[in-house]
Order: sequence, then C-alpha cells, then structure tokens
Amino acid sequence: MTNKILWTPGKTQIEQAQMTRFRQQVNDKYELDLKSYDDLYEWSLSHAEDFWSEMWHFGGIVSHDSYTRVVDDLYKMPGAKWFQGATLNYAENLLRYRDDHIAIQFRGEDQIQRTLTYAELYAAVTKTAQAMQTAGLQSGDRVAGFIPNLPETIIAMLAASSLGAIWSSSSPDFGINGVLDRFSQIEPKIIFAADGYYYGGKRFDSLEKLKGILAKLPSVEKVVVVPYTSTPDLSTINNCVFWDDFLDNDATEVTFTSLPFDHPLYIMYSSGTTGLPKSIVHSAGGTLIQHLKELQLHCDLKREDTIFYFTTCGWMMWNWLVSSLAAGATLVLYDGNPFYPGPEALWQMSDDLDISIFGTSAKYLDALETSGCKPWMSFELKSLRAILSTGSPLSDDSFDFVYANIKQDMLLGSISGGTDIVSCFALGNPILPVYRGELQCRGLGMKVEAFNENGEGVFNQKGELVCSQAFPSMPIYFWNDPGGEKYQGAYFADYPGIWLHGDYIEINEHGGVRIFGRSDATLNPGGVRIGTAEIYTVVENLLEIEDSLVVGQAWQDDERVILFVKLQNGVVLTDDLKKQLKTLIRQNCSPRHVPAKILETHDIPYTINGKKVEIAVKKIIQGKEVQNQSALANPESLELYRDLEALKD
Repeated sequence: MTNKILWTPGKTQIEQAQMTRFRQQVNDKYELDLKSYDDLYEWSLSHAEDFWSEMWHFGGIVSHDSYTRVVDDLYKMPGAKWFQGATLNYAENLLRYRDDHIAIQFRGEDQIQRTLTYAELYAAVTKTAQAMQTAGLQSGDRVAGFIPNLPETIIAMLAASSLGAIWSSSSPDFGINGVLDRFSQIEPKIIFAADGYYYGGKRFDSLEKLKGILAKLPSVEKVVVVPYTSTPDLSTINNCVFWDDFLDNDATEVTFTSLPFDHPLYIMYSSGTTGLPKSIVHSAGGTLIQHLKELQLHCDLKREDTIFYFTTCGWMMWNWLVSSLAAGATLVLYDGNPFYPGPEALWQMSDDLDISIFGTSAKYLDALETSGCKPWMSFELKSLRAILSTGSPLSDDSFDFVYANIKQDMLLGSISGGTDIVSCFALGNPILPVYRGELQCRGLGMKVEAFNENGEGVFNQKGELVCSQAFPSMPIYFWNDPGGEKYQGAYFADYPGIWLHGDYIEINEHGGVRIFGRSDATLNPGGVRIGTAEIYTVVENLLEIEDSLVVGQAWQDDERVILFVKLQNGVVLTDDLKKQLKTLIRQNCSPRHVPAKILETHDIPYTINGKKVEIAVKKIIQGKEVQNQSALANPESLELYRDLEALKD
C-alpha cells in the first residue's frame, strides 16, 4: 500500500536544485538522457567510478595531487582503495572561503551569542594550528575534545586536521568511565575541554571530571580549557592553559599538510552498550566527498543557506554538520537543553537566524508534540525549507505533526545511516515528494538492498539493510585492530564482502525506504521477524502512553513479545488499557506483534544520543550484565528490569 504524499516540490524548486544540475551535468558529459532520480541513482551504481569522479568535481574538492584511479575494486569490502594518488587536506576544503560571510552562529541556552565570519574562522584555525605545532603535535597524533558544542570545538578540530592529526570527541555529559572507555584506546596527546556547560538552566562543572579523566590518561601532554561558564583556577591541572593563552602567537597562514585520500581524520565510537565501544576510524577524503554529496545534492545546501543540527559533539551529526563549511554555508551551533526556557526555544532561534535547514532527532520531535508546542502559531519560519530527522525511525504520526504544526510547505527528510559510515544510507531529496512515514530515497552511489532470510534482495518486504557495493566513507579500519578481525566481524560476518548494517528496512516500488529499528533487537516470535518500530508507532500514539520499550524474551523454545509502557501522570495500567493496546497492535500490525505481557515501567533506558536501548534490557531480563553503562543517559533505569516476577510465568 502506497503511503500518502505530504509534500511535493514545485517546478521551480526542482529546476533550480543542485540535484537537477548534477544530473544535467552527467547527461551533457556522458551523452546520456537520465530523466529522473531513479535513472540517476541506477547510473550512480552501474557507473560508480564515473559517478564519484563527477561528485569530486561538482563538489570542487581542493587537492594537491590528482587521483590516478577512482577505485580499485568496487566489490572489495572491506579494503577498497579510493582516489589513489590524490592528496588533499580536509581542513583546507572546509576553509576554502576566507571572507566576511558568516561561518558560525553560536547560541547557548543562557543567551550567550557569538558570530564568526569565514575570515575570523580561518584566523583562529591558523593560530590554533601553530600552537599545536609548538606543543609538538605531528601527523597521526590524536587530539581529543571533552567539550560542549562550541565554536572552539570546530576550530580545534580543523587545526588538528590541517596538520594531519586525528580528531576524536566526547560530550561533557559522559561520565569519567565512559570517556576513558573511548579515549584510553586512542591515547590522545592534546585534550580540549571547557570549564563547564549549561543544561536546563543549571551550570555543570566539567573540571572535576576532567581531572578524573587525566589521572588515567597519561598520554596527554597538553590540556587546553575554554572558560565557557567561568574563569576557573587551572593550577591543579598539569600542563593546562586557557584557550586564549594557547593561541597567543603571530601566525597568519596555515600550511595545510598534503595527505593521501585515506588518511585518518576522525575516530568515532559505537554506543558501547554491549561491550567496549568500537573505535571506528574514518578517512579525510571519504568523509569529505560523502558529506558533500549528501549536503549539496540531497539537502540542496547552498552558500546562502543557514543550516542547524541539534547535536552534541559526541554524535556523528556534529561531524556531518561541520562539513557544511565546505559549501560555504552558515552553521548554527546550539549548546544546552532544546526545551529551555520552553519548548519554543529552537524555533525562536530559527526565526532569529533565518535557519533554512533544521536538523534534529525523532525523539525531539516526539517530545515537541507531547509538549503541545505548535511553532506555526508563534513563528514565521519564512526561511525554513527543510527539517531533517535522524537517531531513530520517525513515526508516521510525527510526519503528520510536523506538517500540521510546524510548516506545510517544506521538505521533511527522515535520514538514516550511522556512526559506522559517518553518513547516510537513505535520506532526503529536494526533487522528490515526501511520503508519510518514508525516507525519500537511497543515497546516490549507495547500493542499499533489503535482504530476506535467503540473502536475496527484495522489494515491498522487510529485510536486513545491506550495502552490496563499496563506498568512500566506509571505515578505513578500527583502532587497535591490526588484523581487522573486529572490523570484519562487525559488518561482514554474515555476508562476506557485503556490508550488513544491522537495521531492518523495507524498500518499496517508488524507491522509498521504511526503517523498522535495529535488526539485532528484532523480535522473532514463532520464527517471524518483527521490527520493534512497528509496535512503537501504534503504542506511542495513545495519549495515555508517555513512552514504551519492546523486547523479546526466550520462552518455551520460542520467543515471546514483552511490552513495557511508561504511563502519563495519573494514568493506571488497567486490564482495559492492556486490552486496548493489544487490539490496536493486532489491527495495525499483526497477531504476531501482540505482546504476551504488558508491564508498567517508570523509566526507559536511552543512550546519551537519544536511542532506546532494547538490547541492554533484553540482557538484563536474561540475567546477564550490561557492560559500559556509562554510554547510557540514565543507566539507573536498567535496575527497573532486573528480576521481574511478572516475567517468570
């Protein structure tokens, strides 16, 4: 059944879109007649070398040496070599503009406001890079950020990458052990931090945590502190200086280190809720070209745009957002609680700064609806032309909410990929309609398929998300995995040579994609695979339900479905409410989806990045321990699921 179309781009918008211009460029150069996105998508797969070569030129990638070949083997996964012979620098590409156009608008929840032009950004990176060199930083060294979403975070990252150093960051709301689980693996030489941060109208100190981290991180030779919330005493921290003192030099130019396409740029981390976080290494060139493709073509980002993503610098959307500098756009950084002092906070900011592309999470949109906020009633949002959502599947009802209560004439782009690829498999498209509950398309150059139980690609059926052709933003390796066993096991154990992502998806006849949640959390009653997102869509539509969590429990040589519900204040989980839930799930999903047990809970565990942690709860129910609980925003909630008498019969 085809979903309802909620928005369609106008003729002028289609004609002026960079996606259209790119298609015309391909047609002209290769004497083709590609008429639609589907045509362009299929060409990007069947002629992948030509596609990525054209994206290199369309994105205006700045290089020192040209490439001799686009890719050596499209079906070598992992290990395909991209753009061999080319040398470039990621920071140089993001600093190609050095004028008075605004590069960064910063807003803090306590009304702190700052603006940096591209010229000012370049000058700050120049001084920071010089200070790093003076401190002995060399290509390949690691630089860590335990820091809020500040302009200094971007400046430090760009300075490090200008020298060929590798950047890795963690949000300051992580606990000491959570940070050490990550940074102790990579042994950074320099760490950037702030004295504290604001959230929900309160100030939180970061320096005590920082001291605890440094006590077990002997590799750090220099600590640089941004005095964000105060001017603290740094005398008790060895080799520690304030930001301004660190930058006290006369440098005026950056000498960008010329590096291979696959030189490491970022080390990012899996959530770590099922073991020590995987340290995923991404290349400078692969990150750059993939982000340019997604930002310029799929988001239609232009220089005159202002783009915002609500993220911490510990989530991959920060890395994705920062690449917008390569397009010359204006970035908006926000640090703090998005509902402070009220649910309208980000929409007031959107009006004030003329944000044209507004990025957030599905969880935020759901919370916004629950709050009763209707931005269209209070704000003009005249510049807003796209809302992007990721982090978890966006429910059908959230699609309705956005178009009914935020803005009608705009693109709602649900996007999905992950830290593993620092980009997207499926995402938005400025020349395609938006269907209720669907991601608009698979990304150009990404051979995304839904595999059934037999490892066959299927349409209009749920299956495992796989990518059966190499792409530039695959990790180059995992840190401390010299034989590649962890990397191989993470993505290629089930289908050798084919990337298995771990999401459960359906691709339909018009190329739209639906996401049904993590396949490793997929329910399997009676041997029938069920995505948890299908149940959430039904359950969380009830006014009585604030939140919910679904897991499978091994039971009598099978698996039964257990539904936990967090109720709104004053609501009681009666037999009638349980019956209503089961009836709705049966009607809207299937009899197989109906939970064997519906239990009340007072909290649902989430990662710090806002993802439900079904696997951890499943482990607790099985009597197993959950490692690295520091990756959770509310680890104490796991105790609510331990030794439940109701699950013993």
